[in-house]
Amino acid sequence: MKSPHKHILNTVVALMLGTLWVVVGAPADVTTVSVGTCVRQFESSYRNVRTLQADFTQTYVMGGRVRRESGTVYFERGGRMRWDYQRPNRKLFISDGRHLLLYVPQEKQATRSSVKSSEDFRVPFRLLLSRLDLRKVFSRFEFADDVLKHGPAVRVIRAYPKKKFEQDYREVLLALSPDFDIRQLQIVYADNSRMEFKFNEIKRNIPLHQSLFHFTPPPGVEVIDQR
Repeated sequence: MKSPHKHILNTVVALMLGTLWVVVGAPADVTTVSVGTCVRQFESSYRNVRTLQADFTQTYVMGGRVRRESGTVYFERGGRMRWDYQRPNRKLFISDGRHLLLYVPQEKQATRSSVKSSEDFRVPFRLLLSRLDLRKVFSRFEFADDVLKHGPAVRVIRAYPKKKFEQDYREVLLALSPDFDIRQLQIVYADNSRMEFKFNEIKRNIPLHQSLFHFTPPPGVEVIDQR
C-alpha cells in the first residue's frame, strides 16, 4: 500500500501498537475498570515485554475493494521486526532496526531502504515495544463494545483524534481481552476506508534468534537499494 495514509499510520499505529500487548501484574482487568483507567493500564502493559510473536490478519477496505493478507509477525526491542506473509502470496518484510527489506519470492527480487526514509505503512510497528503516550494524538476515549465483533469479556475502546489529525482519520477502535492483549485494531479514515489488524496466538518474551531479522538473498535474487 502506497501511502496516502502515511501520516496516520506513522502516528496512530505507532502510538496504539507501541503499547498494545501484555499487562504484567495489572491491579484490575479490562472488564471492571473505567475507560480512563483501562487506557492507563493499557499504556503500561508492555513494560516487561522484550519480544512478541503473533499470527496476524491484515485487511484493507476501500469502497467495494477488500485486500486481505495473513501470516506471522515477530517483534523485538530495538526496532527489529519480521512479517512473514503466507496468504494469499508469500512475501517477507524485515527490519533490523536501521534498514528495511521487502522480499517477494515470485518476483525474485528484494528491495532495501532505510527506516528513516521509508514510507512503508509497516514502519510504525517497529516501535511496538517503546514507551509511548496515546494522549499525544487522541483527545477522547470511550467504550464501544457494540461496534466490533468480539468474544466474551472483550472490551472495545473508541479513540477520537485531536483536531490536527481529524483530516486524516475519524476514529480508531481496539478490542482488548481481559488481560489487556489487543485482539483487533481498526483505523477508520476520513474517506471511510479502513485498515484492520487482528492478532491471535500471541506469545510473549520467547527467545527469538537474531537470524530472523536478517536476510540472505537466495541464488538468483536481485537486491535493489532504494534511496
